[in-house]
Order: sequence, then structure tokens, then C-alpha cells
Amino acid sequence: MSDANPHTTIADTIKAAQKAAMKAREKERLAAIRLILAEFKRIEVDERIAVDDTRALAVLDKMVKQRRDSIEQYEAAGREELAAREKAEIAVIQEYLPAPFSEAELTALIDEAIAGTSAEGMAAMGVVMAELKPKLQGRADMGAVSKLVKEKLAG
Repeated sequence: MSDANPHTTIADTIKAAQKAAMKAREKERLAAIRLILAEFKRIEVDERIAVDDTRALAVLDKMVKQRRDSIEQYEAAGREELAAREKAEIAVIQEYLPAPFSEAELTALIDEAIAGTSAEGMAAMGVVMAELKPKLQGRADMGAVSKLVKEKLAG
């Protein structure tokens, strides 16, 4: 997601991608981009706010999570064509998310958060997760992060 203008928001980047997809006649890509923009618009209308980059990352992260859940259900039901469509949507959505953290980076951030909050035991799980969430938004699966934090606090 390297833009020439550092002030371009994620929403602006996605709108530009929509125009490019229209011109290139990429139907599947365009459909996924329209889903993203529709979700941004829904939030703007419902909450009467402009979607900033932080909120856009949270929305994109949620959309990826929803699609992963759908893929599991479709595959369990033997609906591979629907699972494939969801996977294609995930690929488009992830283009607008920052690069995910490596396992080593995640472990380092978790260790840092545990040390920074002086967390001990499972009672501190919420404090550690609250510390980590803003740093990891859009760059890590929070379910997996939660499991890693539990292991570290328990062990």
C-alpha cells in the first residue's frame, strides 16, 4: 500500500482502486471493493462519523474474520464455490491491510506488553490484550494472539 501522497487515507486508496477495477473490468475485484466501501458508508451514516484509518483497519480486520468464519462453514457444508469466492474477497481486503507481523515480532510484542503491564496470571489477560490491540490491529489475528498471551500468562 505505498502511496505517493502520505496523507491519502485507506478509504481514498480503496476508492481509487474501485475506479481502476472498473476501468480494467475486474468484476470479482470490483465486487469485493464495493463491499468494503459499502461497509465504510454504513458506518459513516449510522454513526455520523468519517471513517479514519484506525477505524478502516478495524473494519477491514473484521471483514476478513467474517470471511474466514464463512469459509469454514462453506467447506463443512461442501460448498467449495462459495468458499472460493470468500477466499477471493479476503485476498482483495488484505491488500489494504498492513503486512502481518511475523511470529517472532508477535512474540516480542506480547512479551513487551506483559513486562510493561507487570502482568501475572490469567487475571491480567484483559489488561495485556488492551495494551496489544491498538498495536496489532489489522496486522495479526487477535484470536491467535489471545491464545499466545494465555500460554505466556499460564506458563
